[in-house]
Amino acid sequence: MPKDWCRRTALADLLHLGDDDVNKDRLYRALDHLLKHKQALEAHLSKRCGELFAVQNEVLLYDVTSTYFEGQAAANPQAQRGYSRDHRPDCKQVCIALVVTFDGFPLGYEVFAGNVHDARTLQTIVATMEARHGVLGRVWITDRGMASADNLAWLRQTARRYIIGAPKSELKTFASALATSDGWRTVQEGVEVKLVRHPDTGETVILCRSADRRSKERAIHDKFSQRIEVALERLSSRIARSKKRLDPAALNRQIGRILQQNQRAAARFAITVQPDSSPAGCRLRIACNAAFDDWAELSEGAYLLRSNIDDWSDQQLWKAYIQLTQAEAAFRIQKDQLNLRPIWHQREDRVQAHILVCFLAFVLWKSLEMWQSRAGLGNSPRTILDEFARIQSHDVVLPTTTHGHIRLRCVTQPDAAQSTLLNRLGIVLPKRMRLPEQTLSSLVTNA
Repeated sequence: MPKDWCRRTALADLLHLGDDDVNKDRLYRALDHLLKHKQALEAHLSKRCGELFAVQNEVLLYDVTSTYFEGQAAANPQAQRGYSRDHRPDCKQVCIALVVTFDGFPLGYEVFAGNVHDARTLQTIVATMEARHGVLGRVWITDRGMASADNLAWLRQTARRYIIGAPKSELKTFASALATSDGWRTVQEGVEVKLVRHPDTGETVILCRSADRRSKERAIHDKFSQRIEVALERLSSRIARSKKRLDPAALNRQIGRILQQNQRAAARFAITVQPDSSPAGCRLRIACNAAFDDWAELSEGAYLLRSNIDDWSDQQLWKAYIQLTQAEAAFRIQKDQLNLRPIWHQREDRVQAHILVCFLAFVLWKSLEMWQSRAGLGNSPRTILDEFARIQSHDVVLPTTTHGHIRLRCVTQPDAAQSTLLNRLGIVLPKRMRLPEQTLSSLVTNA
């Protein structure tokens, strides 16, 4: 935390504190008292959000991210090494499961050990959130990381409604439906969907085809195919130039490394080391797998969702799932704008409290965004905050002949753009701020 952080805000004035009263140690100690109020804060904020913005929480979006630690975090049992979304596998981390409403307002979260798989968090989160906010009419939307067979069976058996992304490997089950042209419906420009039934569970399966995703996946396949072709061409040239016999087992290991480094297109190639009469004693035989190209042509850009909801249209199901980007956006805001990462605390309770502060900050961020949107001012809180950051307070010192110096803390007059924002948001700025008692007492002493 920058040493002058407090001095660059009006926090001390608003709380009637002296500059020395807000310091790192005091703020850290405040964390120790905050965590026990987590559930009460979540419930209060959810209620107030419903009152202020008419946000409904029947449809809940759920996703998991991770944030890493600087330091060993030896005293924190949740600090473990696992799959790092921050590309820091060298650091210990915790996983954060966040639940947001359909509008993207944060409803609650839980913290899990850093080595917990996403699928193992779902049942805990569902049960926890329903205990706090009720069960009736709830629809859960989450991505394919949660789509384990156990989770899907549990959701069906407990009559919970859901829309879950499924692994792309499941597309092969519906190859015939993908290949036929009938039943597809455009739900958005460049996106088509088709409803079919799951042959084993009877679920509604939403097959989706995206033109943008097709272009992206095709480019990925082409890129890795070219890498493999270039690497194999170099290996073939080296074999042809060799004046001594080569070990086929060593060549197979090199081929394995090439394919391992380019897995997205590895199945496209069938490569064998064949003996011949050359000095190297062997050569490469390279063939393309036609089945890979056929399936790529059919499946590129396609993905599928699974749901047990029977009374929604294909467009409703797809659009509901696409709202999952709200949860992903929430993580980006918390990490990039609100400094959720990295975590420097080493104690488990301080870590939990740090994440709670970030959650509360995101609630305020989202409230400002909704407030801003309803005032017709767009949906970029950062723009509003940057504009308001230019409004400053200054101390005006007036010398007198009888009472020493009079010090007034005045707020600068907002310019035209700032006045428009304040009026649209319904905010009235004070002309003066109350000085902290410590400052007032020092003025009396000096007088």
